[in-house]
Amino acid sequence: MQQKERKWKRKWNFEPCRILGGGTIPVAAAQITRTDPEPNTFSLKVPAAMNALPPNANAQATIEQLWLYPVKSCAGIQLEEAELTDTGLLYDRAWMVVDSAGEFVTQRELPRMALIQPSFKFGQLVLRAPGMLALHLALNAAEAPAKVRVWGDEVMACDMGDVAAQWFSDFLGPDAPHDLERLRLARFDPEVQRACDPAWTAGHAAHTQFADGFSLLVTSQASLAALNERLVEAGHAAVTMARFRPNIVLGSVEPHDEDRVGCWSITTDGGGTAQLENVKPCARCPIPNIDPVTAIPSSTVGDTLQTYRQDRRLGGAVTFGMNAIVVEGDGQMLRVGQAMGGEWRFG
Repeated sequence: MQQKERKWKRKWNFEPCRILGGGTIPVAAAQITRTDPEPNTFSLKVPAAMNALPPNANAQATIEQLWLYPVKSCAGIQLEEAELTDTGLLYDRAWMVVDSAGEFVTQRELPRMALIQPSFKFGQLVLRAPGMLALHLALNAAEAPAKVRVWGDEVMACDMGDVAAQWFSDFLGPDAPHDLERLRLARFDPEVQRACDPAWTAGHAAHTQFADGFSLLVTSQASLAALNERLVEAGHAAVTMARFRPNIVLGSVEPHDEDRVGCWSITTDGGGTAQLENVKPCARCPIPNIDPVTAIPSSTVGDTLQTYRQDRRLGGAVTFGMNAIVVEGDGQMLRVGQAMGGEWRFG
C-alpha cells in the first residue's frame, strides 16, 4: 500500500478544483476500484456470494454493510465492496475540513457538515450540498503543502486550494462561530504516517489517516436494533446507522457482540486473507445526536445510550461500536455478504 500510494503522490498535479452544476447524487455509491498507478476507475458491482468462514473461528458474523467517509465528518457512502488498505478503507477520511489555523473541524462544531454528500465519478470526488453547485476534486490533485492538526497529532497534508475553501466557507460559514467562518479543505499526504495510539494496539504498528484515532469502526445491526427498541419504547423515533459512522456493520450476531471479539479474519475472493483487530471501544461524542438528514441535534440518542452503555473499560464513558486496526490484508477487497470469523476475547 505504501509503495502504491507513493506512486500516486509523485503523479499528483497541483491544480485548481472545479465547481460544476448538474449531476445527480447516487442512491448507493459506486465501488472504488483502485488501479495502478492512479485510482480513477469506478463501477457498481453485484455482491459476491458469501465466502467460507476462516478455519478455527469461534465467533461468526457476516459483513452486512460497508461505509466510507471521504471527507471527515461529512456524509458517508454505502458500498457493496471496498478495498482495504493498511490505514482502513481506501479513501476513508482522506480529506478533512480545517479552520484558518489548520485545526480540524467536525459536526461537533458545525452540524451542517452532515448535509455534505460525497460521491465518486470519473476519477473525481464530487461534493454536493443544499443550495450549492457541485464541487469536483481530482483524486490525484492538490494545490499546496499545509500543516494541519487532528486531535493531538500535527501532520503535513495538502491544501485543496481556494475554490474548495470558498465552497466550504460559503456553505458552513453563515451558521458558524466567528472563528470558523473561513474554512479550508486538506488532503492527507500519503507520504505521511499517522500512528494509532500504541497503548491500544497490542504491539501492532497501526496507522490511520484523518479518522479520530483508528483505522476502522465496527458496529452491528443487532446493536442498532437494541438501541431502537429502547427508543421506540420511550416514544421516540428509530434512528439509522448513519448516526454512528461505522465502516463495517456486522450481521448474524447478537447485540454488541462486536464488543466481545478481538481478532476478525476474512477469507476474501481468490483465497486472500484480511485480519482486523478490535482494539478499543468507541466512546461516543455528541455526533450521534445529530440527525444526518436534517443536521438538527437532539440529545435523545445520547441520553438513551447513557442508560445502558456505560463502559467500564473506558471509565464509564458511553460506547457504541469498536475501533479496529488492520493487521493483514492491504489490497484485499471486502464485500457485503462475506463471512467473518472471530475470536471471543472480551467479557
